[in-house]
Amino acid sequence: MNKPPIVDRLQSATGAAWKLDTSQVVSPQGYLASAVAAGIKKEGKLDVGLLYSMRPSIAAARFTTNAVKAAPVLLSREHLEESGGEIRAILVNSGNANACTGEEGLVAARRMAKLAGEIVSVPADQILVCSTGVIGVPLPFDRIKQKSQELKQNLSSEGMDAVSRAIMTTDTVPKVCTAESAVGRSSVRISGMTKGAGMIHPRLATTLAFVLTDAFITKILLEEALSEACERSYNRITVDGDTSTNDTLAVLANGASGTPLIEHKDEAYHHFREGLTQVCQSLAQQIVRDGEGASKFIEIAIEGADSEPNATRIARSIANSPLVKTAVAGEDANWGRILCAAGYSGVQFDPDRVGIKIGDLEVCKNGTGLRFDETLAKQILSRRDIRITLNLNAGSSCATMWTCDLTKEYIHINADYRT
Repeated sequence: MNKPPIVDRLQSATGAAWKLDTSQVVSPQGYLASAVAAGIKKEGKLDVGLLYSMRPSIAAARFTTNAVKAAPVLLSREHLEESGGEIRAILVNSGNANACTGEEGLVAARRMAKLAGEIVSVPADQILVCSTGVIGVPLPFDRIKQKSQELKQNLSSEGMDAVSRAIMTTDTVPKVCTAESAVGRSSVRISGMTKGAGMIHPRLATTLAFVLTDAFITKILLEEALSEACERSYNRITVDGDTSTNDTLAVLANGASGTPLIEHKDEAYHHFREGLTQVCQSLAQQIVRDGEGASKFIEIAIEGADSEPNATRIARSIANSPLVKTAVAGEDANWGRILCAAGYSGVQFDPDRVGIKIGDLEVCKNGTGLRFDETLAKQILSRRDIRITLNLNAGSSCATMWTCDLTKEYIHINADYRT
């Protein structure tokens, strides 16, 4: 996947723009990171990462709503409650999900938290623990423990890129984003990394995602900002309709930028929320672009709905449709599949008012197919980025989902994932 260059986004209400860089993840002030190869993954690849705030920090997080929750998810939720949101570090491993491992899995997760606490000299309940990989296999904690000194020695303000590689499983590239903006005479940085290419369908969060910021903000407002950012980013992507047992999206804020405390929903809050949303959207879209076996990035845009929740529900139904995704893979402008997926979304609407466009090409009007240039349609569908628009002509609400096509390669990747 070719990463886009640095992008200057639209100016916020404060007049300061967030500058986004998706080529690297630059540490905000006051953070250190490290990664090691502990032998959990094959071929000596990095598979354990540590993110650490050198000063007190607060955290907000979203976790999977899958009823089957991995031990790290259960423990991290517990630690967020016990510490009142005071979280100083995140210890993560890939290659093993530590899910469906019973009491042994909880013990291993607690041992990971204790180990991380010892490395950075903070209480274990100020540690978030995350795992990703194969489900149902005991976590080889001893391999991680053997690398504890190396993890500690490797801690550096330059270590975040290494962690972004350590969390990869079937990902083909690391997924990172750094946003920076002037705030008065200082600057604030929001830097994130994520992983995921398959088992992607959000339920409050998806995959693993870690965002660090040196902004100074109250826990309540950090929670609200994350909730809104998550809804417009991670909650709007799908690769295959499968929600993981380990989904975690965590944000740490340590105030090291020296900027004023954000404690009201004023311009400073909205500016921060905008930056957080842009970072999360970039990371989430990078997941879709790297979807297992994917060759196309698809934006599903619903317009003219009677409410945003209904628009989102229809968009999600279309984005998850195997028939729509395979039609795009085959570059077949089979618009009937799009309308069909909208119809079984559970949202009531008048099919006779619906219009559909593939790119700028109108293929359906008033629920009926139009004569269109098949050659042009195929040309549009041959592009890497494709936009499908469905207008319900029933209101002014809209919503967007991002997905990818479904190819034979997806089957090959997942048919022998464990073996």
